[in-house]
Amino acid sequence: MTLDDAGRVTITAIAREAGVSVPTVSRVLNGRSDVSPQTRERVEAILREHGYRRRTARNKPAANLIDLVFNDLDSPWAVEIIRGVEEVAHATGIGTVVSAIHDKPASARQWLQNLRARATDGVIFVTSDVTPPMHAELRRLDIPLAVIDPAGVPTIDVPTVGATNWAGGLRATEHLLSLGHRRIGFIAGPKRLLCSRARLDGHGAALAAAGLATDPDLIQQGDFYHESGCDGAEALLRLADPPTAIFASSDQMAFGAYEAVRQRGLRVPDDVSVVGFDDLPESRWASPPLTTVRQPLAEMGLLAARTVLRLAHGETIETPRVELATELIVRDSTAAPRTA
Repeated sequence: MTLDDAGRVTITAIAREAGVSVPTVSRVLNGRSDVSPQTRERVEAILREHGYRRRTARNKPAANLIDLVFNDLDSPWAVEIIRGVEEVAHATGIGTVVSAIHDKPASARQWLQNLRARATDGVIFVTSDVTPPMHAELRRLDIPLAVIDPAGVPTIDVPTVGATNWAGGLRATEHLLSLGHRRIGFIAGPKRLLCSRARLDGHGAALAAAGLATDPDLIQQGDFYHESGCDGAEALLRLADPPTAIFASSDQMAFGAYEAVRQRGLRVPDDVSVVGFDDLPESRWASPPLTTVRQPLAEMGLLAARTVLRLAHGETIETPRVELATELIVRDSTAAPRTA
């Protein structure tokens, strides 16, 4: 029998032993009527056998607070996430506590120590890897959590909210291929993040579908920020056979690529097409307006906030993994290559 980090039997283990799906166990726990009597009886017997107790609305008073934890806050991307969480918080009359732990274990421990000294209705981690000790402590404190764009693969009991990053990477590269580009540079995000790897994989899948091999020389490593985008684009443009298009896996890196193109006396999109990923508000005000993949950042924050509040009120989340659709937004930073 599989146990969670706090030593309690998981709903997944109950479902496996009963020979049913996780949603079926959730329906039994929530008293739903759309379960056959035989299945309900079997699941309830296993629940009793293992002493599984459904999370109920907590007896302690509501804190009327949601904690939102980032690695860093120096990005307009973070602002969009906060905007979505704040929409839910405002609508429900609660506050939001925003923290940054800077990807440092000591900062994370300090944040957890501060949390022990006060109350919260739920925690949302953003682009973070929730360690087993952290998860176990939050469970001990009876604090529900959700993760937006997890760094690693979270445990089955942690709800996650993300976007269709693979599909977005595929669509962006397909767009450039449709314009006639064949040498496409790619500036990747941090390797530790699932979303970064998914965007690169989508890019590679589009190239393969077009009969093109992935050229390692055309891939530069970035960190989602302007400077790495500028450095990556500069390295790509120094190649003996430079790319005619650059796909940067964040809008900020795309803006950095703009600068690298300008510094070489070139123009976007006349000499080099550029595509970003995020569709931050400033993307449509850039010069030229940026073609990018929209991921619904505010909606991701909104859904994560609703998820932790549902958990705080004793509800079971039947779909713990949610990916919201991405969309290619074509503006003026992409065009056919001069040689096409």
